[in-house]
Amino acid sequence: MANGAKGVLFVVSAPSGAGKTTIVRKVISQLPGVSLSISCTTRAPRPSEQEGVDYFFITREEFSAMEQAGRFIEWAQVHGDLYGTPRANLEKLRHGENLVLEIDTQGARKIREVFSDGVLVFILPPSLEVLKGRLQARGGDSEEAIAARLHNAQEELDQMAWYDYIVVNKEIEEATRQLASIIIAEQCKTARVLTKG
Repeated sequence: MANGAKGVLFVVSAPSGAGKTTIVRKVISQLPGVSLSISCTTRAPRPSEQEGVDYFFITREEFSAMEQAGRFIEWAQVHGDLYGTPRANLEKLRHGENLVLEIDTQGARKIREVFSDGVLVFILPPSLEVLKGRLQARGGDSEEAIAARLHNAQEELDQMAWYDYIVVNKEIEEATRQLASIIIAEQCKTARVLTKG
């Protein structure tokens, strides 16, 4: 982006198991000038997750201290665990870098209040049955946890109408192309190009 240009903030939400993380990681690897905001969480890491790459895994006490110090732009409790977006991550926007936040619908609403020009994208599974199958295939969750995630998924689906874009993840490569196209199109919007400097 041009000197002094402000980056574009993209918020991507989806029910657990819809493929959000896979799609976002693929897009970021394909598009220069787009980076991922790494969130903090109190949940335990999954076997494939790495500290500082997927999340910053912290204790509830550390999370509480950060929240009380105002170090999160937003935070929410999801499936019993705490997730927060560090304010420091948003510095990239001031330097003209585009930033993707992977957050739930609660967090997305809070971000929209603060960043009205942020672009919200909802990743939709083809159906709840497909979503259930993906959650079961992912492993690591009990049947009770999967049932809770499916219940929460229905509540999240009820929120998607206030998102700017919806991408249906029937096939991962097509969903990746669609999200990349949204990011490219938003970067090319007349208002953004004319204010680049």
